[in-house]
Amino acid sequence: MVSYSAYESITVDVDDGIATIEFHRPEVYNALNNEVMLDLKRAFDEIQLNRDIDAVVITGEGEDAFSAGADISQYAGTAEDHDPLQKDRQELFYEMYQKPYDCHAPVIAKINGYCVGGGLIFAMYCDLRIAVNDAKFGVPTANIGQIPTGGSTWRAVELVGEAKAKELVYTAGMIDADEAERIGLVNHAVPREELDETVDGIVDGIQDTGREAVKNSKRAINGAVHADSLETAREQEAEIWWEQFATDERRELVDEFNEGQ
Repeated sequence: MVSYSAYESITVDVDDGIATIEFHRPEVYNALNNEVMLDLKRAFDEIQLNRDIDAVVITGEGEDAFSAGADISQYAGTAEDHDPLQKDRQELFYEMYQKPYDCHAPVIAKINGYCVGGGLIFAMYCDLRIAVNDAKFGVPTANIGQIPTGGSTWRAVELVGEAKAKELVYTAGMIDADEAERIGLVNHAVPREELDETVDGIVDGIQDTGREAVKNSKRAINGAVHADSLETAREQEAEIWWEQFATDERRELVDEFNEGQ
């Protein structure tokens, strides 16, 4: 196992093609302050340089929270007190949220407890979300007189639809993992004792397939999400398809398949 550079608030370990990131602020439910944001941004920049990484798994220390969101103490005071600091911070948040979405490898949020506010936004930008069935989810920004940020309004509508996104934000309420699974916010809600096994099974599935095919599939799917039309999405997909077709991986796996028939 390889440990990446020392970080203040997270750890990053790479073992057999899997990068594991863990938040280390359990005393504040793994809240996201400036230091966490900068650590995450740097960690994903380092991971992006390692094309041998097949998947990234992110979780929080302890059993209480994946992340309880932004550190609210950083928002106290008047707008004048924070100008231009808050604008810069929101830009940092957006850059950090975008990192797992743009990462070359699939990113899995392993949600082991509360996943709220900025923590939920970060999880939404991951490719997959696997949660313990006693986890809680919410976007309580209205409770502190703010609105969601970091591109989260677009991402929430994309994942759960306009009506459900509005309900979550307007009421600032919490939903349980079963409801989160039902509306498509998480892929699976499982008993706590099955969380490791479920995530490991997905990671194994990723590594048992064409690894470059998975990464290029992520590019194609993300491109389709942002495409302005079906035709644009199809053209982008066709270009990526041809890139993958030209790989040794594709040739070798097709040969293996044909030999097994």
